[in-house]
Amino acid sequence: MQERGGYGQFCPVSMAAEVFCARWTPLIMRELLCGTTRFNDLRRGVPRMSPALLSKRLKELEKAGIVSVVRSGGAVEYNLTPAGEDLRGIVMGLGFWGTRWVESQLSLRNLDPSLLMWDMRRNLILEPLPPRRCTIQFQYPELPTAKQNYWLVVDAGSVDLCGFDPGFEIDLLVRSPLRIMTAVWMGVAKLRHEIDAGTVALDGDKAIAGAIQQWLGLSPFAKEPVRAG
Repeated sequence: MQERGGYGQFCPVSMAAEVFCARWTPLIMRELLCGTTRFNDLRRGVPRMSPALLSKRLKELEKAGIVSVVRSGGAVEYNLTPAGEDLRGIVMGLGFWGTRWVESQLSLRNLDPSLLMWDMRRNLILEPLPPRRCTIQFQYPELPTAKQNYWLVVDAGSVDLCGFDPGFEIDLLVRSPLRIMTAVWMGVAKLRHEIDAGTVALDGDKAIAGAIQQWLGLSPFAKEPVRAG
């Protein structure tokens, strides 16, 4: 019997779409393909999704054989099966298509500082940073006070994202409008140009500031040519 909301067609496209095209599922897959395995971390990657719906979608992905659930003590991890990993090309292709063909100014209306910082955290390039603990504060002055500040703490080869002051000495403060930093991350704007124009301000360790283009990295989709016009 056809499930409610299904297409009711034998075509492989329709059957795959019933699994992959449910609301939020492509974004959950994006997070899983980026290496996220814990429920709370998945929530940080899809902050506007309710926990109940996230749990429902994960159960659906498990039932479809895309995700395997590993329970150890009280901890639960969500790992991609070979079928899930096989969706990597589709998810990346969707992102590249969006970068190339969806008007970039429309994308920049959907600003979300917590998602931007979460994406930066997992793509930070550690090699140009000092081998000691390093704390970098990002500040978006135009936002409400509770959402203005984020801290990336790099220590022992790992990166933590804090939405509150971690209490460490700040090595570098990066001030920027959220729209500008999002545009830089997406590859729509050039970091060096924004620094020279004064829209991105750096205050702190000169070596860390001088290497920002090396350690900040870019969105995995930033190298795709952006649609003109």
